[in-house]
Amino acid sequence: MTTEPLPVASKSLTRDRSLRARDSKAATRVSHSVHRERLSKNALRLMAEYSPTGNAGAAADVLDELLVEEGFDVQRVEAGHPKAPAVVVRFESGEPGPCLQFDGHLDTVPIGFVPPAMDAHQITGSGAADMKGGIASAVEALLALRDSNTLQSGSVLLTAHELHECPWGDGHQLEGLIEAGFVGDGVLIPEYFNECLPLAGRGGLIWAAEIKRPGSPIHEVNRPDEPSVIAVAADLIQKLKAVDQTLQLIQHPVAGRESLFVGRIESGRIYNEFPQTCRLEGTRRWIPGTSQDEVCDQLRDLVDQCAAKWDVAIDLKLTLMRDAFQMDLPNSLVTAFQKSYTSISGAELTLGAKPFVDDGNVFSSLAGIPAITHGPLSGGAHTLEEWSSIDDLVRVATLYAMTALEFCGPST
Repeated sequence: MTTEPLPVASKSLTRDRSLRARDSKAATRVSHSVHRERLSKNALRLMAEYSPTGNAGAAADVLDELLVEEGFDVQRVEAGHPKAPAVVVRFESGEPGPCLQFDGHLDTVPIGFVPPAMDAHQITGSGAADMKGGIASAVEALLALRDSNTLQSGSVLLTAHELHECPWGDGHQLEGLIEAGFVGDGVLIPEYFNECLPLAGRGGLIWAAEIKRPGSPIHEVNRPDEPSVIAVAADLIQKLKAVDQTLQLIQHPVAGRESLFVGRIESGRIYNEFPQTCRLEGTRRWIPGTSQDEVCDQLRDLVDQCAAKWDVAIDLKLTLMRDAFQMDLPNSLVTAFQKSYTSISGAELTLGAKPFVDDGNVFSSLAGIPAITHGPLSGGAHTLEEWSSIDDLVRVATLYAMTALEFCGPST
């Protein structure tokens, strides 16, 4: 009787097990290097500076200062906005590999300022949700990677800029950064959304139409034989509604339907004035595959037809928010993100659509890299009642650091 020798693991299998064990240890080390108190302190420090769109220079200076204090070499890049140069930091492993970018905007909507505050569970104040809390999480991820010494290959690029919030900003500083080469192989954006992993999203623009008649404002009993700008507006609204009904037929399996929305109408100062102007405002959203130029031409043609019918002047202003985007699968960023998310949360994040437009759309359309929007549990964005969960800020920092380890990959 002979005894068969026990099978011996192949060198490749042994190496795979060794790499998995090393990766697990690195993930544990980096997660233990995320510090709640440091993260919270940095978030409050950023939030202490009021930074409405177009005037976020002071907040950029604070971010610069705290990164320098942590020993990083900071670049300040104007990117077409010298009033508030963007903040750029590179963290290199010293070995070749992919570059993962963390990107955020420092400006807040210009509706007023609420000073930062913190209790045991939340930070509150202007920028808590949108998105200085998220930027603090990205900074903490960078610090955790440095402190744990776990990034064995590749690099992390941190960028922070302004001119994000429409219609006060046009996004050209981020576009300038991308065109100047400050872009990674994939990007994580800590905006206040984490309900799914967005694979697609609609593009959007803000439109504003101002209807004008030639005469002056006058009491309605003395009104001249001129078109009522309110009547013209009512006609235009009906035409816009008809277009929106046709747009519901244009749908994307993930991003949803195209739309044309009227959100505001303004005219006159009192009830019996025959007004001289009437202003309408709203949005137009489109799905991946629809041309932005076609969308703009459609609106211009519609407004021109209405102006000709009523013999009035209608000034149309179109402000692009962001173009539509769609992420191709499979890609290494989604794989790395989902693996890291699962290790923290116990399950993969559901794939879906992004309901709003953000800078991920820009990275997709202009840089051609995968972009994932994922931020902390937050609320009150674009209001005076912003908040973010501190526990979730810590979770996001941990997730970003672990994703960097996965995406940049171990050295061989």
